Amino acid sequence: MRGEQYLTKPAQYALVYSKGSSWANSLLVMKVLADGLDLSRYGFSVGRRVGKAVVRNRVKRRLREIMRSTSLQPGRDIIFIARSRTAVAGYAELKAAVQELLHRAGLLVENYEKVGLRSD
Repeated sequence: MRGEQYLTKPAQYALVYSKGSSWANSLLVMKVLADGLDLSRYGFSVGRRVGKAVVRNRVKRRLREIMRSTSLQPGRDIIFIARSRTAVAGYAELKAAVQELLHRAGLLVENYEKVGLRSD
């Protein structure tokens, strides 16, 4: 991901936390806020209860790679909050959890295109 695709300032995180909608599963909580930009920005919150620094960094690297390979609708600020069970989850399980949350929120490009192309 490029630098402009990240949420970097505490005020950006606070805005998404306070006004964003949320979806959750056993591994992650996802908060989303529409911002009207022409790209989606991401942020990851992995607290100490997930594990020590090595484990937290591994979870963040996996989440960054999953988001890099996922096509999303533009114009959203998204924060993923890792739950403690994320520390023992494998890459495939984490990717499935992220895809499920994005699908439930209707943010995947495939879902968006199917709705837009429907002619019935």
